[in-house]
Amino acid sequence: MTSPTTPHIAIIGSGPAGCYLAQSLVRALPESTLTLFDRLPSPFGLVRYGIAADHQHTKAITRQFERLFATPNVRFAGDIAIGTDLTLAELQDHFDAVVFATGLSDDRPLAVPGGDLPGVVGAGALTRVLNAHPDGAPALPELGSDVVIVGAGNVALDVLRFLVKDRDGYAQSDVADAALAAYLAAPAQRITVLSRSEPAQAKGDPPMIKELAGLARGRYTTDSAALRLPDGAGRTETARVAAIAELTAPDRPAYPGPEVTLLFGAAPVRIEGPDRVRGVTIERNGETHQLPATAVITAIGFDGLGPTSADAESADTALPAPATTGRIRPGVYRTGWAKRGPSGAIPENRACAKAVADELLADLADGSLTVGTGKRGFAGLPARIQERAISFAQWQVLDAVECATAAPDRVRTKLPDHEQMVAIARGTTLPQAQA
Repeated sequence: MTSPTTPHIAIIGSGPAGCYLAQSLVRALPESTLTLFDRLPSPFGLVRYGIAADHQHTKAITRQFERLFATPNVRFAGDIAIGTDLTLAELQDHFDAVVFATGLSDDRPLAVPGGDLPGVVGAGALTRVLNAHPDGAPALPELGSDVVIVGAGNVALDVLRFLVKDRDGYAQSDVADAALAAYLAAPAQRITVLSRSEPAQAKGDPPMIKELAGLARGRYTTDSAALRLPDGAGRTETARVAAIAELTAPDRPAYPGPEVTLLFGAAPVRIEGPDRVRGVTIERNGETHQLPATAVITAIGFDGLGPTSADAESADTALPAPATTGRIRPGVYRTGWAKRGPSGAIPENRACAKAVADELLADLADGSLTVGTGKRGFAGLPARIQERAISFAQWQVLDAVECATAAPDRVRTKLPDHEQMVAIARGTTLPQAQA
């Protein structure tokens, strides 16, 4: 039950940024109603489709988000695209506040000559295929024998781990098996990882590097001179260099799998090939070298805020440039990467959400944001939206089907077809038999 003074808040995006914000608002405004909109029929966003399929320990965060959606005043409204099915203006007609938690999904382009050649693949695009994202490519791109990864952060390490592992390495995961099988039919033989930074300053977290070292797969080499610690190195820098030294130790067993070369202080300056990737020219220590390459995977960050717009009046991609505040204006806010740009992992979104919730609360407290104007939240939306929206209970139907149809060594089989997901959630069709 609601009253004329009940705050009705719409959150665009049901990934970790949106869910963390909802958690903060449930605690601070228990009398409010919260509706989390998502253009997909499934919740959890980045956790479901961006986290590597073999990192189920990270994906387990959805358990706490499931408890959030069990809260009576929190609603999931899936299969609703803001800017297409429902405009921002319509949302503001029925909600007291709207918060963008849409994240960023576009791979940052590789700004060198040849950076747009066929065979240059973004890490995000690759991850979406492996996670069976409905917007992903229908099949894994051909990678060939010699793969160059540009970047050395955690996303690059996720990609490297995928390229190194065999099928057994994906036991109890939710990987898209068709994509995995396509890769394993002709896996990479040689992989080169390019890091602009030296080892101590590389972006990859030490535990991620140690995870690679703990796999009985792959043979790793690097320039031993690069493993010197700089003066005044901190704890994380020291741990990172130690993990790289363990990974590339000469006495590490010669496990099966690709040969991996880690090049630090190296940057691509040109992608070679008239029609598709044939090689990569790099600059290192003031000299240029050419590496053989059949594919280049870029892991250099994400874009997607869209054109700068002070009012964010169009679709969910028309947001101002990143800022330290989540307040676009009283009544319109943003959180997560939609606020601060592509920086920080899932844990940082919790603190970001708390800060944005505090801004919204401050606007309520000082009267900048008012309620009690006859707005009814989700209940006031047009019937076409209420009937279309996939509820959390309907998502649970799809969730159960994904788990029930999984192979014995998989936790679920995700369906890459948006309309089939909707039909199963509504109970109007059964999933196609898995090959």
